[in-house]
Amino acid sequence: MVFGLVLTLAVAGVHYYLWRRLVRGTTRPGRARRVLTWSLVGLGALVPVTLAASRSEFGHWLAWPGFFWLAVMFYLVVFLVLLEIPRGVAAVLLRRRAPVAQALTVPPAVPEGPPAVPEGPPAVPQVSAAEPDLVSRRLFLGRATAAVAGVGALATVGYGISTALGAPVVEPVRIALPRLDPRLSGLRFAVVSDIHLGPLTGLRHTERIVRMINELDADVVAIVGDLVDGTVAELGPLAEPLKELQSRYGSYFVTGNHEFYTANGPGEWMAELERLDVRPLRNERVEIIHRGAVLDLAGVDDVTGEPDFERALGGRDRSRSSVLLAHQPVQVAKAAGYGVDLQLSGHTHGGQMVPFNLIVPMQQPVVSGLATVDGVQVYVTRGAGFWGPPVRVGAPPEITLAELTHVGGS
Repeated sequence: MVFGLVLTLAVAGVHYYLWRRLVRGTTRPGRARRVLTWSLVGLGALVPVTLAASRSEFGHWLAWPGFFWLAVMFYLVVFLVLLEIPRGVAAVLLRRRAPVAQALTVPPAVPEGPPAVPEGPPAVPQVSAAEPDLVSRRLFLGRATAAVAGVGALATVGYGISTALGAPVVEPVRIALPRLDPRLSGLRFAVVSDIHLGPLTGLRHTERIVRMINELDADVVAIVGDLVDGTVAELGPLAEPLKELQSRYGSYFVTGNHEFYTANGPGEWMAELERLDVRPLRNERVEIIHRGAVLDLAGVDDVTGEPDFERALGGRDRSRSSVLLAHQPVQVAKAAGYGVDLQLSGHTHGGQMVPFNLIVPMQQPVVSGLATVDGVQVYVTRGAGFWGPPVRVGAPPEITLAELTHVGGS
């Protein structure tokens, strides 16, 4: 209820700002202003309705228009805020050029003696033509600002949609691990996260991801959470291509926060993934044996569930290198205490829509790419799908090919 109230107030505040800039600032009182006002009210109501109902059967019909407007709304605000300073400067210049309206009548001198009885109606002050001219200039400024913001927002969202719905970028990365057995050098992980099967994705989305992963000829496939945004009954057919995943040592999965948001919880998806030959690692580890050497591959639940690092990593031989699958980068804080060499994560989407990439560091230690946190190397993939608006700006979808090497090795 608190989240819903905050969301409603935020949406209302944003739409009031848009009304002032896009409606009040561009129209005179009258029919056009009324129509635009009620249109904006309707679009404002569409946002929380879409977010609340997007997972229901009825809500699927709202997904495209609702999330499209959410993206356009966001970038309208971004462009309008960026235009506030030049708009303010232009408004000051307009006021200086247009003389202030003055009454042209001269007040009569005060007569001596008793006041005279006025003859005829009182004089009406005459207003300079400068005032309507100033109003026209303000309307021109408001309309020019709205036009620039509108074109910028629509162009940005259009680019973002084509990026989000396009093929993921394959990001090759070589990660040197100091304790890696030289025999494990060259071991390759195909890492994918945040596929977000849902109302705006189709079967081709999954098929393309599976095809691209198989073309990498990886040793291990790691799916690090947020696979779905719905139940098996709703999205099972979209996940079916996962059974075609190919790798030498298997495909593994750890839960993300969205698996815990599904109506039936994550349990049914764990069973479905096992049917599709993808092994869930729920606070457990397995041994990857490559060229006679052993690598510990562990996985923990997302922080939304009950991650158990002790169960997944406790009691192992720390002379062996280890790779941890954990959905959120912030989980590295606990992984560091167990001697983990590398953590593979997702969750951030790389920010998905600039400038959200500037906000992610407030919650997560890494936005995307490779970094070292508390002595542990962390690679954060941007994810292969999207959440909410089907828009990606400055953060294209990604499938990662991570190759392990020992220090000094090739």
